[in-house]
Amino acid sequence: MSPKSDEPARARSGRPSMREKALYGFGDFGNGFMFDLGQSYLTKFWIDVNGIGSGVVALIFSLTKIFDAFMDPLAASWIDSRKVGRRGKFRPVMMGGAVVLALVTIFTFTMPNLPMAWKIVWAIGGYAIWGVVYAFTNNPYQSMASVMSRNIEDRATMASSRQVGSLGAQWIVGFAFIPVLTMFGMEKRISWAMAALVMAAVGVLSFLICYKSSRERVRVNRSVGYERNSVKDYAKVVFTNRPLLGLVLMTLFLVSAMNVNNMMMVFFAQYNLGNIGLQPRINLIMMGVSALTVLLIPKLVKRWGKKRIAIVGCLVGACANLVNFIVPTHLWSFIVLVTIGYVGLAIPNGVTWAFVSDTIDYSEWHTGVRKETMVSAAFNFSRKIAQSLAALVGAGMLSLTGYVANQKIQSPETLAGIKGVLTLYPAIAVVVGAVMLFFVYNLTDDKYKKIAGDLEAGRWEHGVIEDQIEEGEPDSKN
Repeated sequence: MSPKSDEPARARSGRPSMREKALYGFGDFGNGFMFDLGQSYLTKFWIDVNGIGSGVVALIFSLTKIFDAFMDPLAASWIDSRKVGRRGKFRPVMMGGAVVLALVTIFTFTMPNLPMAWKIVWAIGGYAIWGVVYAFTNNPYQSMASVMSRNIEDRATMASSRQVGSLGAQWIVGFAFIPVLTMFGMEKRISWAMAALVMAAVGVLSFLICYKSSRERVRVNRSVGYERNSVKDYAKVVFTNRPLLGLVLMTLFLVSAMNVNNMMMVFFAQYNLGNIGLQPRINLIMMGVSALTVLLIPKLVKRWGKKRIAIVGCLVGACANLVNFIVPTHLWSFIVLVTIGYVGLAIPNGVTWAFVSDTIDYSEWHTGVRKETMVSAAFNFSRKIAQSLAALVGAGMLSLTGYVANQKIQSPETLAGIKGVLTLYPAIAVVVGAVMLFFVYNLTDDKYKKIAGDLEAGRWEHGVIEDQIEEGEPDSKN
């Protein structure tokens, strides 16, 4: 049965207000208190607190992220099959997922005193479950932007607010988690769960703000392909979408670079700089400056376009990280360069969210079928693989260079490895990401405006969308 009859309940005229666009970013703010928390601190929790080997930790992250990546399409299939209700198609799933995600986040920072083999099983199982729940939280949140507005400037503003939210969460988690943990007693296992509970509570509250303030207002024809969500449908949506492929390839390298930075900063501060207390202060500066900079994204997009500013941001970040790798480590020069490098990462990562909404509309225009969450899931597949890659690079380097957990002084090889992963890897990764975006992503802002106009008129690339109701779903001709 088509959900078309439910659509007037959510389809509203006009564009989102500035308040709504700003508060949409609270979804990623909430995300960060659970997602970035794990990316930044689970490695240390598993290695230093629970004694799991760094090589095993790299394997845990890799296996669970790959598993999660393949779970995303299943979550997308279920979400895309939902009817549009009084509260919209995506908002209720996002909010319910956020509550469960908070509980599982606390669970991942809980580890009973078990034999080592069972600790590993506990870590794998808990983090795999976390990834599945995250798919039911982030995919609908991400898809929601595409039905809030089709206006390029609106989407740039929402992308900016989302990146500000993400960086704001990274900022607070980066400088507040260690002090909160210390308050509960860093040496106790239960303290990690208590600190995670504080962060997760903030995360749920932030999602609630996003849920209450956002509206799904874009009229979408869901009469075609509403109930068809097979593997074949997923493949069709993904593999006929060249802009999505370019976005996936870029994200693979950019997200892995950002995650490596966040994961290794606590190790760099503790061992290379000799004071773990510097980690919150460095993050305070690095992420704070980045959050302020991405507020400029809407103006930059309006003047130069999304693709151009994303590429320039990548190149700036690459240069800063390369210089930071080459010059001897000095606290203030390191802070300046790592901040510039993080800003260079933050700008293209912020623009990415506008790219995602555009590729969702491109998919509908190109195939004649609207599948927001499937496109979002394909994009998130690349993010999960990127996170797996970051774990392999970070924890794998610790293992290969002979890192010894809780040893006050590490070997010169380990110190060099930590610095190399923190600076040289992002420098290389963002250049590769920029190349992928330049050569593969072919959806310009002008072309998107034409696509948006066609969709508003009920047309796809080869005709009228509603004409397919009796004819059956189309096959892409390209």
